[in-house]
Amino acid sequence: MSEVKMKKILTAFFAFLALMFSCKGNKTDGPQDAPADSDSIRDTAVVDTMEQIISETPMPKAADELFDDFFFNFAANGKLQRNRIKWPLKVEKVGSTDTIGKRQWKTDHFFMRQGYYTLVFDSRRQMNVVKDTSVNYVEVEKIYFDTKTVKQYVFLRERGLWMMHTLRYQPLHKNANASFLKFYHQFATDSTFQASHISNPVQFTGPDPDDDFAQMEGLLTPETWPAFAPELPTDMIYNINYGETVTSASQKIFVLRGIANGLEMELTFKREAGSWFLTKLCQ
Repeated sequence: MSEVKMKKILTAFFAFLALMFSCKGNKTDGPQDAPADSDSIRDTAVVDTMEQIISETPMPKAADELFDDFFFNFAANGKLQRNRIKWPLKVEKVGSTDTIGKRQWKTDHFFMRQGYYTLVFDSRRQMNVVKDTSVNYVEVEKIYFDTKTVKQYVFLRERGLWMMHTLRYQPLHKNANASFLKFYHQFATDSTFQASHISNPVQFTGPDPDDDFAQMEGLLTPETWPAFAPELPTDMIYNINYGETVTSASQKIFVLRGIANGLEMELTFKREAGSWFLTKLCQ
């Protein structure tokens, strides 16, 4: 890539990151807290408006066909949220099971107010399951790196309706993605470690700065990587398991997806000789 194109791509790339992470920085609640409005990172006008529109509009029956359609309504609409939780809600912690009632629940807006969410997939095929209308079991995960805990919200679709059945607290090392998540956190927080865990070269795909409707491809070397290295969330991330069995696959695709702007970034990692390496960055 020429120096001119490199500078243009950098400008576009960091503008993208600024938009994606404009709300990043405020710490979320710890997983030991009661279910609450836990992820109210700084509100934005776009997301607030979207929440208001969703909350004031009855959810169409068709929204129950795809979990994502249902979940955006569930996260934005407090009344709907309470109606779609099976009360009393079962709460599972290590060594104990309890229940909580409707009056103890506070609306949880999940990732709606931070403007983006994250996903971890094993493969491209697994990514397509998001659009599979036959999925009837989903786990939404909040992954807390500071306390090494995963908070799982378990949803089942019964008689055509999605309902939240269980709130589960799980040690991070027991999570199906535990090995990759441990690596990801160090990759996101330690620049030296990150530099030693990128392939040479890293495949890069992004918008062509000379054509708004075209994509361009290139290769990033260890020397050019620092200029392109994205800022990644470090305190807490999300994942959604759409009923697929998570495996110890040798590939993981880490996705950052915008809520209201349609922007998306993918980082593909592959495990070689027991270590994970970033092989592809797709903007």
